Formats: sequence, C-alpha cells, structure tokens
Amino acid sequence: MFDKDRKPRRDRHRDGDRRGPRDRHEHHERPEREANEQENAKIKALVEQVINEIGDSLEPASLTGLNAFERKLVHRQFDHNPDMVTKTYRKGEDYELKIYPVGNIRKFAQSKADEAIQSRKKVVLPHMSSYQRFVIHDALKNIETIKAESFGEGEDRHIEIVPEAYGRGLKRIIKKIKLI
Repeated sequence: MFDKDRKPRRDRHRDGDRRGPRDRHEHHERPEREANEQENAKIKALVEQVINEIGDSLEPASLTGLNAFERKLVHRQFDHNPDMVTKTYRKGEDYELKIYPVGNIRKFAQSKADEAIQSRKKVVLPHMSSYQRFVIHDALKNIETIKAESFGEGEDRHIEIVPEAYGRGLKRIIKKIKLI
C-alpha cells in the first residue's frame, strides 16, 4: 500500500548536500570524455583518408589494426551513405575492415551495360571479389536487354555482359505462348 505520510527519498551526499544523479559521477567522466574525443578525432581522420583513397576507384579501401570499438565507429560513419558499404573480415586473430565504393561499382556496371547494348557485343569485366560481382549483378538485374553472367573459378572469376537479341521480356512471352 502507498503511505501518504511517507516523504520521497532524496539523494544526499555524506555532508548533507543534495546532488543530482549526474553530479555524483562528474569527476569520473572527464578522462573518459577526453579519450572519446581523441578516439573520434582518430576515426574522423581515418574516414577522410578512406574517402580520399577510394575516389573514383572500384577497389575497396582496407583498414587493419583497429579494435572492436574503432571498427564499430567506422561502420557507423558509413551507415547512412548509400554509395559506401563496410564489411569486416576475420583473418586468424586479426580483423580487416573493408569499405566498398558501391556507388562507383554501380556506375561502372551501368556504363559497361550501355557499352554492350550500343556495340551489340559481349563486354568482359575485370576480375572482382564476390561482393563486387554481387553489386554488379544487383545493379544490372532490371535491364531487360542484357544478360550478366559470372565465369571462371577462384581469383579468375569475372563477369561477362552479353546483349540479348530480343530481351528477357520477349523470351518469357515466347515461353508462355509455347506452354499454351
């Protein structure tokens, strides 16, 4: 039951002063705050370096030697950037953080698809990682007049963009007509 006569509890310091919850730990926060500011400055410098390094490149930037908290901060810096994607890979005891220039890869894929359509010839793309190939396939999946396929094994795996004579839409219609 609730006691009406009971007074609310107040936080009091040992010498009788009232202190709010923030005042109690104020002296402990200063070194942590300074460390966080130094950490943030380091991360901002890394992010600027990565953005300058990537530029118009198709290759990802690689960061090693970061602890878990630093990797988290770098991921957070690129979370809302649709043109960059971060991925962490484990190599033994170490971690490697890669920042992929997805926007550049999509533009490259679109330009090569346009080239294949205009020349009506197969265009062979350079060797790429599995994630880069995934981005290219994803960027080209809605273009009806081309077909993008991966060929090769391991380090030799690449994408070939082939123009379709009739387009995938017409081929689907022909298959439906044959079924009827």
